[in-house]
Amino acid sequence: MAFLFAQFLTGLANAAALFLVASGLSLIFGVTRIVNFAHGSFYMLGAFIGITLMEVLPGAVGFWGAILLTGVAVGLIGALVEMVVLRPIYRAPELFQLVATFGVILVIQDLALMIWGAEDRLGPRAPGLRGVWRIFGEPVPKYDLVLIAITPFILFALWYLITRTRLGVLVRAATQDREMVGALGVNQAWLFTGVFALGSALAGWGGALQLPKGGADLLMDFNIIGAVFVVVVIGGMGSLPGAFIAAVLISVLNVFGVTYLPQSTLVLMFVVMAVVLIIRPYGLLGREEVAGEHGQVGAPETPIRPYGRTGRALVAALLAALALLPFVAEPFVMILMIDMIVFALFAASLHFILGTGGLVSFGHAAFFGGGAYAAALLVFHTDTPMEIAFLFAPLAAGLLALGIGWFCIRLTGVYFAMLTLAFSQLVWSLAYQWRSVTRGDDGLVNIWPAEWLNGTVPYYYFTLILGVGGILFLRHVIHAPFGYALRAGRDSPRQAEATGINVKRIQYLAFGLAGVMAGLAGGIFVFSKGSVFPTELEIAASFDALIVVFLGGVKTLAGGVVGAGFMTLVEDWLTRLEYWRLLLGLLIIAVVIIAPEGIVGSLRTLWARLRGSGEAAAEQEVTK
Repeated sequence: MAFLFAQFLTGLANAAALFLVASGLSLIFGVTRIVNFAHGSFYMLGAFIGITLMEVLPGAVGFWGAILLTGVAVGLIGALVEMVVLRPIYRAPELFQLVATFGVILVIQDLALMIWGAEDRLGPRAPGLRGVWRIFGEPVPKYDLVLIAITPFILFALWYLITRTRLGVLVRAATQDREMVGALGVNQAWLFTGVFALGSALAGWGGALQLPKGGADLLMDFNIIGAVFVVVVIGGMGSLPGAFIAAVLISVLNVFGVTYLPQSTLVLMFVVMAVVLIIRPYGLLGREEVAGEHGQVGAPETPIRPYGRTGRALVAALLAALALLPFVAEPFVMILMIDMIVFALFAASLHFILGTGGLVSFGHAAFFGGGAYAAALLVFHTDTPMEIAFLFAPLAAGLLALGIGWFCIRLTGVYFAMLTLAFSQLVWSLAYQWRSVTRGDDGLVNIWPAEWLNGTVPYYYFTLILGVGGILFLRHVIHAPFGYALRAGRDSPRQAEATGINVKRIQYLAFGLAGVMAGLAGGIFVFSKGSVFPTELEIAASFDALIVVFLGGVKTLAGGVVGAGFMTLVEDWLTRLEYWRLLLGLLIIAVVIIAPEGIVGSLRTLWARLRGSGEAAAEQEVTK
């Protein structure tokens, strides 16, 4: 019993930093509706800045003073990020800020590398709190007990700020109806900046407080962000008490999981999140999300229609150029084009449910990697011919999508996105840990195509036919009655239901079809590379697809394809440079700010303006 109590105390101590970071993210989302994936970067900055200040400021006063100053410094950095990067795009579509915050992650990673180097930094001991106290005979670090004592005061301070101060009243009002807050004369810009700075400061304090228990390294941002989002979603987006309860729950479960079920530690928190969202779709203390795009203004989206004669001619010319490419290009160029077509099909499958269906998935890589693994497993374990294994890839991915979609489709917004992420992590964990079948992180190798495709040129044409065919098929579905029904359910679910459309069934079938096409891309991928590893199922793979869809343009049918081509070419060039993450991040942020409609949407708007100017000039000439 004493050992169990000591383990429980360790979990409570771990919850302190996790709650600080999660409460900051919850505040930011509650007011600004920003899905801030750069929040882990502020946590990392808190650790590095905290260590730097602790090395300069001596003694206990210096230690705790360094933690306070770290929060202030990170808060100022957060305010700068909000004003420079996020403020210009608040009127862009909801969740579009995700792309900008990913760019911020890349920028901060390389800046931290420049300033503090690549070496991990060991955190200093807290002065006067070295050693342990024995509780019921079990040793418990003194610093852990201090963290346990501090956490309720932090929760009380945040509660008082939110419920008893004018700033708190404005924050709660903006959480409920930020348009009304603006109508009452409140300067929303500075309110958003203040809340973002406070949330960033809380993340910085979390990073500094954990230093005596760990240290600082360049992977801290990605290591913490998954747990933070799990805590915020379990507690309920925007709920500080919910974030506190969830932080304690997840931290305690992780401690006991490491002790009694170590193989579960990779996915335990995602399993808990999935269970909570299935039982309570909006978290423990959350409220139902209001569908729509907060703060978006401007003309409504134009109706989709098939390409005209000019558009079809341009597509035909592009396909002809791709067909003739092997006659003029080197093998390396064709390999790059194979990667681009595969990525474009993967992105187009995500765009199908995101742009047309309004379903933002954070776990789409489960179907891409799932299709790749399905084909590879058949070849590796049973020597199945490539043709049969390849056909199994989209089938298996589609069945997986139908299984996951059965749980996810009833949710909306961020909750839907996070539940897809939870299931994606479960699939990744299966591939990573079931070594007897998947070989774990060693991957499945020697998965080569059949003899008639064993060459760069034949496989290029194979990829071109199936990849472009899959993209055109998705476009055809979008223009079919099914696609219009899916779009109606996205734009106005109640009116769509009133006209006899079963919105959830349409979305469920669309989710399954997107899984099939992602699995098709995965099947092409595995035979082009000859291997597959768990990295194809990771969160980063899903985010890559999300980024290219947003960069290309969510509200344009070609957005995913153009974004995939743009990102593949840019990454191939930038990754040859030393600080390529910094340059790529700045490029992503620039595109987001300058072209908030995406590359295709912005080009279309520019073309419409130029054509309108030309027509106006022609009319003036006629009147003369």
